[in-house]
Amino acid sequence: MCRHLAYLGPEEPLGRLLTEPEHSLYRQSWAPRRQRHGTVNADGFGVGWYAEGDPVPARYRRAGPVWADLSFADLARVVRSTAVLAAVRDATLAGADAEAAAAPYASGPWLFSHNGAVKGWPSSLAPLTVSLPAAELLSMEARNDSAFVWALVLNRLRGGDEQGQALADTVLEVAEAAPDSRLNLLLTNGESIAATAWGDTLWYLQHPGTGTVVASEPYDDDPHWREVPDRTLLTASRADVLLTPLKSLEPLKESRT
Repeated sequence: MCRHLAYLGPEEPLGRLLTEPEHSLYRQSWAPRRQRHGTVNADGFGVGWYAEGDPVPARYRRAGPVWADLSFADLARVVRSTAVLAAVRDATLAGADAEAAAAPYASGPWLFSHNGAVKGWPSSLAPLTVSLPAAELLSMEARNDSAFVWALVLNRLRGGDEQGQALADTVLEVAEAAPDSRLNLLLTNGESIAATAWGDTLWYLQHPGTGTVVASEPYDDDPHWREVPDRTLLTASRADVLLTPLKSLEPLKESRT
């Protein structure tokens, strides 16, 4: 369910990443090539980006399909950024919380997206509510599984965890409580990216001098795209990608440009 993408690198218009490529995230909203669950991502979309000198990202989100938003093409043409996170949504439960349920979720410097679904939601994760302060539960942006997973991640980030550790620990905790969940998570603070492959596809692309793209699936046929193995944590900067198997947390592969 859903497709998402994060980018770090030289300043680019949003459209160069999200609408112009042959198999862009925009096209993946109705014609994904590698999506394992669901076929159309029409239950909302969103993009978050960072402006120079401002660590808090801006967001543009809507409840409907991206192709129905006549303003998005103009926004994507003129807005430029060195760091972007975007997603198109196929809702687990249709209609839940409308725009508030569309990724990216945000707090402080962070942007977050969840591609997947929590098995047995919400009862399966009820025991995990005790790990969250009441104020964080009451201030959840939406009432779906992705928003709750984000609350778990955010609680760890606020406690001082690095991005990758926060994602890894959350995935393992949720997977234990709700086996067979799909937990492809994507997180950025504008300076680095962390992501997990757990139940759905994840790819990354790096070229010297052009930064890093991490995405549910390739947006073009560049042969340099690399697939991330299932049950893997990815951490990336503009120059480096590190893949670490989840559970063992031993380095699997490192790519440097």
